[in-house]
Amino acid sequence: MTIRPGRGLRAFRHRNYQLFFGGQLISLVGTWMQQVAQAWLVLELTGDALWLGVVAAAQFVPVMIFGLFGGLLADALPKRQTAFATQAVMMTLAAILAVLTLSGVVEVWMIVVLALLLGCANAIDMPVRQSFVVEIVGRTDIGNAVALNSAMFNAARILGPAVAGLTIGAFGSGVAFAINAASFAAVLVALAAMDGSALRTPELPPRPRSTAQVVEQLREGIGYVRHTPPVLLAILVIGLVSTFGMNFSVVIPALAKEVLGLQAEGYGFLMAASGVGSLLAAGWLAVSGGLPRTGRLVGGAIALGIAEVLLAVSNLFPVAILLMVVVGFGGITMAATANTMIQLNVPDTLRGRAMSVYTTVFAGSTPIGGLLFGWLASAAGVAIAVAAGGLGALLVGIGALLWVRSQRGFEPVPAQAAARTDRPASTPAPPALVESGGVVEAMARPGAGPR
Repeated sequence: MTIRPGRGLRAFRHRNYQLFFGGQLISLVGTWMQQVAQAWLVLELTGDALWLGVVAAAQFVPVMIFGLFGGLLADALPKRQTAFATQAVMMTLAAILAVLTLSGVVEVWMIVVLALLLGCANAIDMPVRQSFVVEIVGRTDIGNAVALNSAMFNAARILGPAVAGLTIGAFGSGVAFAINAASFAAVLVALAAMDGSALRTPELPPRPRSTAQVVEQLREGIGYVRHTPPVLLAILVIGLVSTFGMNFSVVIPALAKEVLGLQAEGYGFLMAASGVGSLLAAGWLAVSGGLPRTGRLVGGAIALGIAEVLLAVSNLFPVAILLMVVVGFGGITMAATANTMIQLNVPDTLRGRAMSVYTTVFAGSTPIGGLLFGWLASAAGVAIAVAAGGLGALLVGIGALLWVRSQRGFEPVPAQAAARTDRPASTPAPPALVESGGVVEAMARPGAGPR
């Protein structure tokens, strides 16, 4: 691997990205605080890990059901204004949860309802934000921006849980929810302050006016994913590994409390440790200066799986901290590589729909895995649930690696996209990735990337 000093921060040459990064960083600290506080509050109210799975399912089932329609909206609506609206809704929901908790009237069913509403907002927000980044930095810097976004996400993942653990211990969960609500103001200010003329906004396609047109546009996006092997591989690996091995909000609180005998502070530091690993992975990807590789995709899945299997058989807090670092490193290496692989393999006119498949599978796998492993933790024990999830992720990574090695001519990024990363963002996309007659000419053959 060749390290290219100076390339790791090139997305910051765009002022709009500086605003985006700063606003998201502040807001994500609050989001991670709420994730930790909400899981701990559910355990305090119910004492049952199964309810953690129920809440996780409530938050992500809407993404699984409506995520593809969110991608349709991402392609049809101006992304900056749409993101502003969804972030404002999330701020309101966090404020409601804070008021309910601080007033002492919160019950677990209220948390479930608010999680459902948050999931509905996320179904639109996730594909919009994912596809908005390329409008901010252009195709030339999209790989670097994805890696920097991962670094930002996981810097918040380190700080948020650690601060949340201390906040819960000192003031209770309600204060953590209030801090999260306030943190959304940073995103709203950043979006409002962006220079619209500097955005690389593509011409919006005609909005569907009938059910048949909606179905046709959804079919077009799903068809492109299905016939583009690198995109399909990335989405399948992400979906399966997320189902088995990334149910942190369900199994880690119970592992901390029941196996390691920790309080809220210890749980917060466990989650922060996974954030440290994720931040290390994101930093490595940002400075590597290379295109996404399948070795990173499957290697991340394998590392995550092995670390979780070892975590299940360890009852020592220092060892658990180190293993959570590996879990975080493997998870973000896999996820960021998949994200960049998809971004470089899709045309602008299908970006929202393609990214909605990614976010729907990524987030939508959580309800399935959350309920399954919440039930397994409740019925057979937390350690068995963690071990089973790690083994599943490990097998997915090995299976994907064997499949890639069996394919001749498989390219994670087409030659056109690789060349495009060295050209100005305004350079037109190659003909193979341009819509023709309203239907994308994917031109993919089994075992090869799009031609």
